[in-house]
Amino acid sequence: MAVEMGFFFDFVLSLLVILFSIIFLLHKKLNDNSKKLPPGNMVLPWLGETPAFYKAQLKNRLFEDFIQPRIAKHGNVFKTMLMGSPTVVVSGVGANRFFLSNEFKLVVSAWPSTSVQLMGKESIMERTGERHRCIRGVITEVLGPSSLEHLVPKMCKTVEDHLKRHWQGQDRIILFQSAKMLTFSIVMECLLGIKVEPGMLDIFERVLEGVFKPLVDLPGTSFWRAKRARLEIVEMLLNVVRKKREEMENGLEEKEEGTLLTRLVKGLIRGEFSEVEVIDNMVLLVFASHDTTSFAIAMTCRMLAHHPNCYDLLLQEHVKIMESKNAGETLTLEDTKKMNYTWQVARESLRMFPPIFGSFRKAIVDIEYEGFTIPKGWKVLWTAYGTHYDKDYFPDPLSFNPSRFKEAMPPYAYMPFGGGPRMCAGYQLAKLNILIFLHFFVTRYDWSLIHPDETITMDPLPFPRHGMPIKISPKL
Repeated sequence: MAVEMGFFFDFVLSLLVILFSIIFLLHKKLNDNSKKLPPGNMVLPWLGETPAFYKAQLKNRLFEDFIQPRIAKHGNVFKTMLMGSPTVVVSGVGANRFFLSNEFKLVVSAWPSTSVQLMGKESIMERTGERHRCIRGVITEVLGPSSLEHLVPKMCKTVEDHLKRHWQGQDRIILFQSAKMLTFSIVMECLLGIKVEPGMLDIFERVLEGVFKPLVDLPGTSFWRAKRARLEIVEMLLNVVRKKREEMENGLEEKEEGTLLTRLVKGLIRGEFSEVEVIDNMVLLVFASHDTTSFAIAMTCRMLAHHPNCYDLLLQEHVKIMESKNAGETLTLEDTKKMNYTWQVARESLRMFPPIFGSFRKAIVDIEYEGFTIPKGWKVLWTAYGTHYDKDYFPDPLSFNPSRFKEAMPPYAYMPFGGGPRMCAGYQLAKLNILIFLHFFVTRYDWSLIHPDETITMDPLPFPRHGMPIKISPKL
């Protein structure tokens, strides 16, 4: 028995020696100075600085607690190890321009594998080159000027129905949750033409919970639950797509302006897209549209509550528009173009509280940048905060000043919707969503924040810790 135990101990010890030898060689390779790598600390192999990154992200202080201290130590380009990948973090307008304008040439999108599986491997987030341009072209076509003319009245009706159903008779509303319900309804019903059924939003929310969690597909884990929820969504959307295809092939096309679903199914019939591509891009669009927009709405309302002078100016703008309308007449696209100050307020709120902190790219070749080499296969992380709080572009960046957006912003300085070929295709939808909601909100209700200094946390996207409860009362 003693001999057997001794053999087992030696075997385990040998395995440990081999394992640590591999880790040492990997660590040495990652810090090889044969190429001038950016400065920084890889710390432990694989794990690296991931705990510090997640801790800062959870508190919604990624820039302040993780990135800024390392910029102070190493400069605007530094290396680290995040989630098993050697990563170079870059900051500044020059970095944004260089990496985002070289999408598909030097870098490609590099979302975590859990995100890819849950959003869809055939979605626009994973597509490159011609396939990316084709799918993006369909989305931007549906959100073009002529389509928006028809979309605005639908959005107005959805907002009014939402307020009547969920706000009427109430004196307290959880604003962030209400905004999520509303933006979800807008993307599903107005853009896709799919009726929202009870419980549908909850299923999508379960998917979102697993997007940035570890890829552990075991019963009870976040990814496992998210994957099961996605299967429910796919089954539901398949039924919708196949029914729409049958209607269109039988000549039962919509008389009104076509929805994005109609345009995608037309592409499916023509052989431009596969069924999987249609489903995956519908799933991605819902996630990309509703959660980020609802956060933008909540943060805009927060800043209006904190700056009553800005609120007064914004309210005057909407009262003027409202008084120009006849009884029962709805808003038009032209009316939204008159909401200049409102959009300045929203843009300043998005500057201070971007819904997406940034995103990862992967080098597809060795990249020479700022005198350093970023090896092929390494990841690159850019962040919106890297320029949004830069005093060279936004003087006194900690102050809320909507008037700064009277002037055009330098390219790649203002990045709440990304930039380059992967700039958010739903930008116009988000803009209209914010403007139309604010119009009905400020003209119909008096309101105040219950927790004026409510903290913002993240899991996986930012949200107000208490959901931003507000007191409301109808205007007389």
